[in-house]
Amino acid sequence: MQNRREFLKISGVGSLGVMLFGAAGCSTGAAIDRKSYGVGLQLYSIRDAMTADVPGTLKKVSDIGYKNLELASYSEGKFYGYAPAEFKKMVSDLGMVPFSSHSQVESASITLDKAKLMADAHAELGVKYCVKPWIEEVDRNIESYKKMIADCNEVAKILKGVGIQFGYHNHNFEFANINGVVPYYDIFLPEMDADLITMELDLFWASKAGQDPIAMFKKYPGRFQLLHFKDMMTNQPPFFTVIKDDICSVGAGVIDFKKILESKDIAGAKYIIVEDDNQGNGKPFEGIETSIMNITTKILKK
Repeated sequence: MQNRREFLKISGVGSLGVMLFGAAGCSTGAAIDRKSYGVGLQLYSIRDAMTADVPGTLKKVSDIGYKNLELASYSEGKFYGYAPAEFKKMVSDLGMVPFSSHSQVESASITLDKAKLMADAHAELGVKYCVKPWIEEVDRNIESYKKMIADCNEVAKILKGVGIQFGYHNHNFEFANINGVVPYYDIFLPEMDADLITMELDLFWASKAGQDPIAMFKKYPGRFQLLHFKDMMTNQPPFFTVIKDDICSVGAGVIDFKKILESKDIAGAKYIIVEDDNQGNGKPFEGIETSIMNITTKILKK
């Protein structure tokens, strides 16, 4: 597994409602304008290509039809090595929007100065969301979770001050029972300030942990503004280690995304974002194209 920490360090267009009920969703027979659906892409899905050629890769993403981008490389005030205004112009010129960014907040190293730098850089980029996407294995214990969440609440206040919503992206380990405590339900949701931090629910990882997203929405309404769409090839007994072998393109597996979206209003969902941790099993652009094709022709089809 490639370590996300290599990419993620601390250092709006296209709401779900528009996607579901806009003109594109009601078209019949006409060529599909994929961008009109506002589907998002987490750029971690094509991380090797982004490392090799940022401008060329972004052009391919735009040509495939993605509108909203969630970034996966922030460091010391820059995104993929570019100043915020420079990166924003590159994306805007291609008809896309940098609406969200994954940026790591490590309990051992977070400082208010770094958080302020992160907030200012993201504000200049113009994102609506800044999301913590990962917890190192050494910190996956109750004490570390509590400290991390307290830190995240403080970082979220700083981000809110510049008009950005902080978020948390899950994997499956947050649902593992630790001496009678299930961290996601017993620590994360209760102790994360609901006004400051939204959940970016990864439907693949939640499903792998045996969770029912619709039941989650009903129990914690309005807490899930962002939904990560990635599919899985098989239903398996719940497991809590990060194993990516079963990931496939959205609509090519067994997750019923259409049914989940029926509860989008209860969830408070505003955006859907495609993510493929496996980079399309060696065919990253084919993988993300299959995902958006299935989303726009099947999952969001009226």
